Amino acid sequence: MSEPALDGLIDALRRLPGVGVKSAQRMAFHLLQHDRGGAQRLAAALTHALQDMRHCSRCHTFTESQVCATCLDPRRDARLLCVVETPADQAALERSGSYQGLYFVLMGRLSPLDGVGVGDIGAARLLERAGDGVVEEVILATGFSAEGEVTAHALGTALRGLGLKVTRLARGVPAGSELEYVDLSTIAHAMGDRR
Repeated sequence: MSEPALDGLIDALRRLPGVGVKSAQRMAFHLLQHDRGGAQRLAAALTHALQDMRHCSRCHTFTESQVCATCLDPRRDARLLCVVETPADQAALERSGSYQGLYFVLMGRLSPLDGVGVGDIGAARLLERAGDGVVEEVILATGFSAEGEVTAHALGTALRGLGLKVTRLARGVPAGSELEYVDLSTIAHAMGDRR
């Protein structure tokens, strides 16, 4: 007979992407048997993040402040706005060191089959942000999956309607890939060769 607390921990760990039952069991047993201190740190960190993290009022990424550090950085080029699907994609671009503008994080992508429309990814907020009179170029850095392409097309059409220059990452990023998993030199090359 299994224990409810153990089952609950395993079920919670399975919510993480790419974690199946066996991996979740290994993690749970490791934390309970070998790293109870680590388990307490993990629980405290999750609690802290859930209580204190919010969306940046300008770019929509995660932050503990009203406005994130990137948006507040005066060295960033406010004429450039890079649109990404997730904070992980933003982090990947930042690690590449190839981009010095600002961001807008969609927190998703269009997926008509799953019922995700333009209202679900913050398109209206993006158009408002991009139409602030400062932004001159919007770089669409959505993934090259079918959903990412649909998202880029729909947003590009709307953004061009505002009279903005709209570019897309070059195809150096492999089709079907997620930015957070692409190596940094490929991202840097794609950013430099955007069209």
